[in-house]
Amino acid sequence: MAIAAERRLKFWGWGYEDQQPPPAEVREAAAGIRGHLGFEPTEVEAPVALESIDLPAPRLAPPPSLSEISSSSLQERVTHAYGKGYRDLIRAFQGRIDHAPDVVARPRDEDEVEAVLAWCADAGAAAIPFGGGTSVVGGVEPRVGDGYEGAVSIDLRALDRVLEVDAISRAARIQAGALGPALEDQLRPHGFTLRHFPQSFEFSTLGGWIATRSGGHFATRLTHIDDLVESVRAITPTGEWESRRLPGSGAGPSPDRLLIGSEGILGVITEAWVRVQARPEYRVSASVRFASFERGAEAVRQLSQSGLDPANCRLLDGREAMITGAASDDRALLVLGFESADHPLGPWMDRALECCADHGGEWSEVRERRPGSSDDGGAAGQWRAAFLAAPYLRDTMIAAGVFSETFETAITWDRLEGFVKEVGEAAESALREISGAGTVTCRFTHVYPDGPAPYFTMLAPAVRGGELEQWDAVKAAASDAVMRAGGTITHHHAVGRDHRPWYDRQRPEPFGRALRAAKAEVDPRGILNPGVLIDVA
Repeated sequence: MAIAAERRLKFWGWGYEDQQPPPAEVREAAAGIRGHLGFEPTEVEAPVALESIDLPAPRLAPPPSLSEISSSSLQERVTHAYGKGYRDLIRAFQGRIDHAPDVVARPRDEDEVEAVLAWCADAGAAAIPFGGGTSVVGGVEPRVGDGYEGAVSIDLRALDRVLEVDAISRAARIQAGALGPALEDQLRPHGFTLRHFPQSFEFSTLGGWIATRSGGHFATRLTHIDDLVESVRAITPTGEWESRRLPGSGAGPSPDRLLIGSEGILGVITEAWVRVQARPEYRVSASVRFASFERGAEAVRQLSQSGLDPANCRLLDGREAMITGAASDDRALLVLGFESADHPLGPWMDRALECCADHGGEWSEVRERRPGSSDDGGAAGQWRAAFLAAPYLRDTMIAAGVFSETFETAITWDRLEGFVKEVGEAAESALREISGAGTVTCRFTHVYPDGPAPYFTMLAPAVRGGELEQWDAVKAAASDAVMRAGGTITHHHAVGRDHRPWYDRQRPEPFGRALRAAKAEVDPRGILNPGVLIDVA
């Protein structure tokens, strides 16, 4: 097999194999986590060995012309069988691979992408664009049903280059397989950044961000990849799809918008022109405490409608602030920050803190970084580091028998208070009914002038041996509550296969018919990521 050797990713969790801590360290950390959460001690489990997993033989083989870029090895098939959702990790941890791809293809250019799609169409195989494999909603699992002769996972990470930088217009043409760190490393010598940092940044790709309408770390202004895309190029089973590169256009429905969020059902995104920005030189941050989450939300609403556009405006409820170690008491915590490549930010922070004070906000210090200075960011920097480390911690939680899952949504300000209460109570009630214990916390990940994006974290003792049934019940209860209270089934995690039942309720049916018609035109054999967003004949 000609696929180049590379640092191997863990087949069941987050990160690389060589980042897995030794068993003694996992046991110590697991005991600490359960104690911190107030859960009774339990046995710490270990993942199965990759070599012990027995997969069915591949149902199809690539033609000789594609053999150099294709593999059916155990490692490749298992690591491309799932994304990184809780139910994905549990099954992989236990060695249960329900829907492995038969072949993993790694095209190195668009001609090879076209050849892979042509082969899949001729063979009657499903083609699953893989991105970085970080989907948490079943978006890359080859769960395609019996109507296909096999499944091929298409991994574009060989297409990982920044091809062109337009410094005048501040834009860059970048291949879709570029991972977040590699993309930023290539932009840095030009003085630019894409400034898009989802929690999965380390292992997710530009094409995956576009296909799933990814949300970045920044809380206001240019929050989603939608805001950063100038034009997109994709390969479909019936030809190339490329939009004209423009700062804006009123020429009918946007071809870019149809690809953004299409989750691989219309084509394989191969590159995009994206809007880049000068790297920030000025930063200022503060941590503000509020007597209650409701008072904090009032301050955040004022901030979101002020035109100040803070880069960070994350409000954590008291329980989340304590569980994550960001605070020592149960007051709500607002992580507030501004950044700029052009000017100092003192007046912006001064006005923002006035808004917070209007609602009882209290803070002890403001941290500022100017060109040439070094600063660890204080509490805001510590929270950011914990945010990026959370996927690694979740692996230890699984070994420790802790059910750890999140869901996010968005709602308008006028409905917020009742919404958070209803959804949180529904999720917590389901946890306690199934697990006997559990807690649900809430924070805002993004805020807009007309409403926030509440993000809920659910923690409970896992039902050993019944983790999937536990997940099914809790997910249904939380999702039903979100829809009943008027929120969106997903704000930035995408739809995948896990959100389909609720997405079908949220999506207008005429739009569903239009989307099916568009797919039938560009993918007449229905090979691209079947089961995601819509059903096809």
